[in-house]
Amino acid sequence: MKHMEPGLLQVFRLYVGTWLAVMLLALCGALSDNKEAINFLLMVIASTLLMGYLGWPLLRRKLGRYFLPIGLFWATASPILIEALTVFVRMLEGTKGDAALTEPGLTTLWLFVPMIFFSVQYGFRWTVVYVVGATFVELALYLAMAILGGPDFGIMIEQALFRLIIFIPFAYLVSKLMNGQREERRALALSNARLAHYATTLEQLSVSRERNRMARELHDTLAHTLSAVAVQLEALDVLWDADPIKARETLTLSKDLTRNGLTEARRALKALRASPLEDLGLVLAVRHLAQMNAERAGLQLSLQTPETLGELHPTIQQTIYRIAEEAMNNVVRHANATALGVMLGYDGGLLKLLVMDNGEGFDLGKASENGHYGLVGMQERAALCGGQLNVQSQPGQGTRVEFSVGVNR
Repeated sequence: MKHMEPGLLQVFRLYVGTWLAVMLLALCGALSDNKEAINFLLMVIASTLLMGYLGWPLLRRKLGRYFLPIGLFWATASPILIEALTVFVRMLEGTKGDAALTEPGLTTLWLFVPMIFFSVQYGFRWTVVYVVGATFVELALYLAMAILGGPDFGIMIEQALFRLIIFIPFAYLVSKLMNGQREERRALALSNARLAHYATTLEQLSVSRERNRMARELHDTLAHTLSAVAVQLEALDVLWDADPIKARETLTLSKDLTRNGLTEARRALKALRASPLEDLGLVLAVRHLAQMNAERAGLQLSLQTPETLGELHPTIQQTIYRIAEEAMNNVVRHANATALGVMLGYDGGLLKLLVMDNGEGFDLGKASENGHYGLVGMQERAALCGGQLNVQSQPGQGTRVEFSVGVNR
């Protein structure tokens, strides 16, 4: 048995409570008419018991999936039995024939809402079984009373057919609407599951990108310094006995390399924590980066940037800043240059960054074979935002790093 439809039990309780209030008012108005008062009194009793049943949490936990069917059975059987009992009491009091009948509209109204609830929960086919079954029970009771001299059985057949004609089309419409709603809920649940999976994948990708970024940031600090210190210590081991003076010079150089490496590592870690793009914006952040690197390495700086670049996607801003940072770090550490040129601005529909130096340059082919990590990192960043990175360099002719990306202005 499937789970109860959301909100169905609350609406069921509201319906029974409303019906109970209406029957109490009807009972107060029919106190002078004993025949009608009995009918309303029985309905008040049945409604009160059903309200207590629906509002009893312990019963719901104990009965589980049978809780709602029992409530619907109660709501269906009560008006049929009350109507039959009222007619039977009137027959005992001497009322003959059709005069013993109650108002048929009251019973129809009482049965209509439970039929809707049944359609919502169990679908059209089971609702047809439910309606036809209730009709046969009602006709069986009236057939017995007709044999005992009660109301005309033909009238009861007409009433039963009238209810079937009304109830079954409504049951079909409600079932169709609920099927559509269930399909939408299933589609929504599937979409939510896919979205959750996408969010998890995106989070994992973000973590992976951040790890790569940290690796790129620290690559030319700790790795470079430790490699240089290792070489110096190996030389120191060779010179320790053979040339103490040279060994001491090597030791001093190792200390200087260690201190410089520590300074660079701290600077890289500070850059990881800092958010210059958020604090300054892209243009000012690139300017500050260029000025800081030029001052740090004693380079002559040529800097061309606009006052503003307008609104840019954060990914593009981050990519430009990190490529500029990596390119300038390479100039400072490897180029042995005397001049640094930085240009940032629009060229048609492209946003371009250019970092160039007059240093000693390098062989691009050998750099690719050796897995030059700085170039790999810049290429990765460029690809992630759909841009292009062009690196030009030859030994003795400096290096030119150009990044471009399409931007809607």
